[in-house]
Amino acid sequence: MDRRQFLKHGLSTSAMGLTFAALPGLGQLSSHVFAADARKPRRVGVIGCGWYGKCDLFRLLQVEPVEVVSMCDVDSQMLSKAAEIVATKQVSKKTPRQYSDYRKLLAEKDLDIAIIGTPDHWHALCMIAAVQAGADVYVQKPTGVDIVESQAMLAAARKHGRVVQVGTQRRSTPHLKEAKELFLDSGQIGKIGHVEIYCYYHMRARGNPGVAQAPAHLDYEMWTGPAPMRPFTPITHPRGWRAFMEYGNGIVGDMCVHMLDTVRWMTNLGWPTRVSSQGGIFVDKESISNISDTQSASFDFPQFTVQWQHRTWGSTPDPAYPWGITYYGENGTLKCSVNSYDYYTNGGQPIHKDVTYELEQFPDDKTEPDLEKHVAPAIRAHMKDFLKAIDERGKPIADIEQGHISSTSCILANLSMELGRSLVWDATKGCVANDAEANAKLARKYREPWIHPTPDNV
Repeated sequence: MDRRQFLKHGLSTSAMGLTFAALPGLGQLSSHVFAADARKPRRVGVIGCGWYGKCDLFRLLQVEPVEVVSMCDVDSQMLSKAAEIVATKQVSKKTPRQYSDYRKLLAEKDLDIAIIGTPDHWHALCMIAAVQAGADVYVQKPTGVDIVESQAMLAAARKHGRVVQVGTQRRSTPHLKEAKELFLDSGQIGKIGHVEIYCYYHMRARGNPGVAQAPAHLDYEMWTGPAPMRPFTPITHPRGWRAFMEYGNGIVGDMCVHMLDTVRWMTNLGWPTRVSSQGGIFVDKESISNISDTQSASFDFPQFTVQWQHRTWGSTPDPAYPWGITYYGENGTLKCSVNSYDYYTNGGQPIHKDVTYELEQFPDDKTEPDLEKHVAPAIRAHMKDFLKAIDERGKPIADIEQGHISSTSCILANLSMELGRSLVWDATKGCVANDAEANAKLARKYREPWIHPTPDNV
């Protein structure tokens, strides 16, 4: 009999586990696999149905037949279109319930999992409310726009005993996992003395289209939420909000956080002890965007310094690695990106590996609009790791604490640039050492009536 026959004939999960445990080679596998077969589909809700909200959700649907029961977005067109697509993809073919307010979605208290794909300025409030409602959470990076938000998110996850996976999926990227094992874990690269991380994409919004009326299908008041109210422009929505510091942390918070987190994972780093940063808007002064177009940052760890650099203009030093990492070891140099890795020994033959695609196994990847095809395998692996952590009630590979460390480090870089000085971070106390001015900026002011979360009020 195969598994489906066992289920058809009504055998209990425990009976199946005992039966298959007796068969050679199947004992360790049975408990997880057959528990998944026997239970009802996990119930999923999505808050933020734009670009990456859908990318993350659709990868989850590819690895497990969950039931998407509810979706929320303040853009009614974006919401209805996403719900229609979900109905075609999930097994039940049901259209999820639709909400414009995440609080009403969570008030149902019927979710096993909440996926949060909102703009950055909403991550904290939505994630905290989701764990308070009893859901395990997959939340996009960064964990907060300010440091106290991020601290509160970690506190909420621990207080309510929920599994929280952060969308820093480089930790689940197949070729990066391979590079970690081959060159770093093995010690082949030797002692690492310095690491560079960088991004030279021309990704900063250009131009100044002027103030416009928000479209009727967008609740701009709710979209803004706790952030400062800016006049709406055509750049703002959808996806252009990253051009403004009111809603995120610039390119450091968007792109550096990925690569810094990857370095921390690959080399087992904890907190930086000192962060310093310099930069500003040096080239494109005409754009409405208020994020830096040029910035460097140093993250000092006890083991070595990680140096960040971004420019949204000019050329990249290495066209093959416009966004990536370079590890400098005593025996060799390792370059890593989302697309490949290259290892160069001192005088030996280079070793190259390209990104893993899974287009034949998952043909939907070929046609899905806006999908970063090279990232899809990493998201799927990240979702599998998330589900495993839920089953085991353990910590996933990108646990909220790891996301908090990487996100906070990047926020400190922006704060250092703003203040014009290095910041010494006291990880035990969760504050900047001997710097009252910096500590006064660890929590931004919320717009009424929204209340800023703290570790003590979650």
